[in-house]
Amino acid sequence: MDIIFSGVIGLRCVEASCPVTVPVVRARTRDSTDNMCPNRIIKISILGQEQMEKKYNPLDSTLKIVKRKDDLDPMCDDDDEDCLRAEMSCGHAVTPDSLTQWCRSQLEEGNYKFRCPAVVEGTTQCNKLWSYQEVRRLADLSVEEMEHFEETMARLAAAQYCEIQPCPKCKTSVERKDLSNLCARCPICTADQKTTYQFCWQCQRQWKGPGPRSDRCDNDGCINHDLELLKNCKTTALPQVRGVDSCPSIRACPTCGQRAEHDKTGCKNIICPRCQVEFCFVCLKLTPECLKTSSYFIACSDGVAPRQTSIPVWRRN
Repeated sequence: MDIIFSGVIGLRCVEASCPVTVPVVRARTRDSTDNMCPNRIIKISILGQEQMEKKYNPLDSTLKIVKRKDDLDPMCDDDDEDCLRAEMSCGHAVTPDSLTQWCRSQLEEGNYKFRCPAVVEGTTQCNKLWSYQEVRRLADLSVEEMEHFEETMARLAAAQYCEIQPCPKCKTSVERKDLSNLCARCPICTADQKTTYQFCWQCQRQWKGPGPRSDRCDNDGCINHDLELLKNCKTTALPQVRGVDSCPSIRACPTCGQRAEHDKTGCKNIICPRCQVEFCFVCLKLTPECLKTSSYFIACSDGVAPRQTSIPVWRRN
């Protein structure tokens, strides 16, 4: 039961496509027993190509080889004696392929800290944190995979704490400290040209017009595509939530502004993978506030919040 965050369709299988090409991430939701739902393993290709099946070396004394099912892949063949499993630090068994696929799916969803998704009781997940060093060794990552993992992890970690984009002129990474101001200054171009060079964070062209501004610059066609998507998205129903038959299908997280699309399963509340704050997809209140007058599977007392006409700015602590 996933919450798919809108973006490039193809990284994950989703029920509703999004017309705007933006990154895809996923959040967790709850099932009808009010527990966090275990994430599903999805078979994917590696770096756009089919990857040869990996296998552990039974003579590798640094691994703890075990004879039991793969805890990350419920479809694995327990009787396959050629498929060796190794035990992770949390005690769960994996194969190199299932571990690689799981961790890669986490990166594609915007999570750079790897946690064990194995179910330990009912729908409760292990959720123990794995170090990258452990993942790299037991997933038997190739050089190309290590480069992809480490570059993606660095990018996601940087994005969690600051806003970074390349300067459209010199391609140097520039940090935007004032998230409410679209006018960004490139120090490299400014030094090279001996005059201030500013560009628009939104349309990625040289800044035109007065500043600072939070909506747009004066360049033709400078629009906020995310905001247009929020204003014009289709409506959707949440079948498992009583009384929610028509709700905007795409929302912006009320804390950080991350785009979110509900996959129409599970409860109405989601956890944003960007800021890790749980909120109600229907009324847009933070979960503790929403649950004062409602529940996970009952419509909100204030009804469905209208389409958003602005995107919240993340005030990081």
